[in-house]
Amino acid sequence: MPEEDLVELKFRLYDGSDIGPFRYSPGSTVAMLKERIVAEWPKDKKIAPKAAIDIKLINAGKILENNKTVGQCRVPFGELPKGVITMHVVVQPSVAKAKTEKKVDDAPRKTFCSCSIL
Repeated sequence: MPEEDLVELKFRLYDGSDIGPFRYSPGSTVAMLKERIVAEWPKDKKIAPKAAIDIKLINAGKILENNKTVGQCRVPFGELPKGVITMHVVVQPSVAKAKTEKKVDDAPRKTFCSCSIL
């Protein structure tokens, strides 16, 4: 593939630091980008994704779907010169982990009714 067809992307993390830039073909999927982000994630960060499912990518205010390609996600910029596209990365804990933590916090509670009829 000619080099001018490649899309250059960098990924902005929650603390303002970046991963990348990397060059991708327009046929690369969002799921492939997420796998690369997990592999390249800095080890010194407190919040880190365990898997690609823990990551949401945002471009131009839209959450990108895993099955979309980079070419489909690009926002047309008209006559602007080609440059690096910044995508924002949000780490979201997996649902299974959140449910487990919630069960630990729930203590047995006594239920009672405090209704009054006038």
